[in-house]
Amino acid sequence: MPDYERQPGVAGKIVSVGSDTMANMMEFWASEFETLYPQTSIQVDATGSSTAPPALTEGVASIGAMSRPMKDSEIRAFEREFGYRPTVLQVALDAIALFVERQNPIPGLTLAQVDAIFSATRYCGHGQGIMRWSQLGYNVDMDDNTIKVFGRNSVSGTYGSFKVLALCDGDFRNTVREQPSSASVVMSVSANKSAIGYAAFGYKTAGVKALPIGHTEQELVPLTIENVRAERYPFSRFLYLIVNKPPGQELPTLEREFLLFVLSKQGQALVERDGYFAIGEDLLIRQRRLLSSAPK
Repeated sequence: MPDYERQPGVAGKIVSVGSDTMANMMEFWASEFETLYPQTSIQVDATGSSTAPPALTEGVASIGAMSRPMKDSEIRAFEREFGYRPTVLQVALDAIALFVERQNPIPGLTLAQVDAIFSATRYCGHGQGIMRWSQLGYNVDMDDNTIKVFGRNSVSGTYGSFKVLALCDGDFRNTVREQPSSASVVMSVSANKSAIGYAAFGYKTAGVKALPIGHTEQELVPLTIENVRAERYPFSRFLYLIVNKPPGQELPTLEREFLLFVLSKQGQALVERDGYFAIGEDLLIRQRRLLSSAPK
C-alpha cells in the first residue's frame, strides 16, 4: 500500500455527514489528518447513512459517509442537481454481526433462522417465525426463553443493509427494539442473556460474541477477516465515502488530500485500529484512480 506523504498548502474545513457506523473511523482519520495539517479542521456529523446523500446534494457536506450503497433514488436526486453522478469510494470492509450475550450456548444460525427471528415477512424461506430460544433447541435463561431482539433505526445504513442481506428485503417484525447506534445494540445485548441483535462488527465488546452464519447448520461461517475478504461471510459489506467531483476536474486540494490519506497505508491502519477491515491493495489503487479520473 502507498504511504501518505505530507503536501504543502493544505488548509481549510471539511464537513462529513452520514454513517454512525463510521463515526469512530472518521474521527480517527480526522484526528490524524489534523495532526499532519494543523491548519485544517474536520467536522464529523454521524447521524446515519441516509443523511449523507441529501447533505452532499444540498452542499451542506463536502464528504458523505455511508455503510450501504447509495439507492437509485439518491443517485438520481444528485444527478438532477448537478448533471453527473457522485464519486463513490470503497474505503473499508465491514461485516454486520449477529451478537448474543457471551454465555449464550448457541453455536450459530442459518440464514433462514436469522430471517425467522427478525422478519415479519420471512421472504428467505423459513416457514415459521422463531420467537423463543427453545425453538432452536436451547435454554438460555430462567424466564420463558423469549428472544429479545435488538436492531438499528431506519435512518441507519446498517438497518438498510441488514434488511436486504438478512431479510431478503422483507419487513422487520414490530417487536425489534430499535436502537440509535450500533454501540447501543451491543450494550443492550451484553446486558441480557436472552437477547440477540445485529450491529457493525467494529462495536464488538467482551460482553458479547458474534455468531457464525451459514446456509445450513453444517456450513456455519465464522466472522473473520479471511471470511469477510473472501466474501464467504454472508453479511459482509463495504463502507463508502462519497464526494461531488465534476467529470474531468480535480477535487479541491483539501478533500483530495484527505481521501488520499484515507486510501493509504496510514489511513487503512486506522481502519483496522477501529476494528474493521482494510481493503485489499488492488482495490485501494483503483479507488485512488477515481480521484484523478472522471466518475464512472
